[in-house]
Amino acid sequence: MGRVWVQGRTGYPFLARNPSTVLFDTTQNALEAAISGAAQRQQALAVNLANANTPGYQRVDVDFHSSLTAALGSDDAQGALHSVKFAAQVDASGATRADGSSVDVDAESAKLAANALEHQAAVQVAHARIGILKAAMGTGA
Repeated sequence: MGRVWVQGRTGYPFLARNPSTVLFDTTQNALEAAISGAAQRQQALAVNLANANTPGYQRVDVDFHSSLTAALGSDDAQGALHSVKFAAQVDASGATRADGSSVDVDAESAKLAANALEHQAAVQVAHARIGILKAAMGTGA
């Protein structure tokens, strides 16, 4: 994007920032990353439940919280949030059953429900922030 000069209310032109950095700040980008991470974790947890009775299956999980914390703690949080990636990894911290599977259906179901609530909360906050922006622009809530 080239230079865009905008005439301000005072009559003096100033160099406009990239509109996406104005409308989508670090908080909005963090919310989007959290929504993405929670969705990926939800999928991993669902796969675990589907394979609960598969002998030798090792549960997987997506630890998006630590990735988000690291991105937000970096010097360039905005850039770090754009490049943050989440991946399912084998979780060997749980107990292994006699058939070699490490999935506890009750614990997995509880994690699935808690993650769904976290995902829903992040979506609601992002939606509310976008509604505020729409109202400020006069396009309706």
